[in-house]
Amino acid sequence: MIRILLAEDHIMVRAGLRALLERAKEITIIGEASNGQEAITMAADLKPDVLVMDIMMPRLNGIQAAEQIRSMKLPVHILLLSMYSDAGLVHQALQSGVKGYVLKTSVSEELLWGIHAVSRGETYLSSVISSIVTENTLHPNTAQTANLLDVLSPREKEILQLIAEENTSGEIGKILYISEKTVKKHRTNLMEKLHVRNLAGLVRLAIKYGLIDKNW
Repeated sequence: MIRILLAEDHIMVRAGLRALLERAKEITIIGEASNGQEAITMAADLKPDVLVMDIMMPRLNGIQAAEQIRSMKLPVHILLLSMYSDAGLVHQALQSGVKGYVLKTSVSEELLWGIHAVSRGETYLSSVISSIVTENTLHPNTAQTANLLDVLSPREKEILQLIAEENTSGEIGKILYISEKTVKKHRTNLMEKLHVRNLAGLVRLAIKYGLIDKNW
């Protein structure tokens, strides 16, 4: 039996995914998370075989959550669900230790195939994604795969996402249990590191590099 933790912030989408997975007799859902931070906490507590996680979630996105799970050395394989086949996002996901990347447009039997593959420690990519990775390997484009946010620490990425989600410095402080003054210092450091002059510039970069949904 493959034990699954499901992380998706949209309730209706999560319910649909649960219904799909529960039809497979060899799969059991042991928990549901609604944001990236919750997914990390539940993965540590429940130790699922596979974490099926939306790439775009509040608090921490799927890639950030995957990076933290890898740093914690949790024994869980991660499969990301995404609306986007952007080569940059795929590259970030694979670099973060993700084993599977499945497009939401093709979620059905392919998700089940992906879960079985990553539960065995194998890598599984949607066919479109596999083509992109192959093409990028054969014809590398450094401009496409370079990520300006690589200069940031995990905490700085977390704060950048929270800023882009329209949280004030005070609200971010409460979420992260740090002072508002510390948040403002991080914000200043972010602008210096990313070479932007204001919050709008930070938000544009958060969208560009996939910290929040492009349709935000």
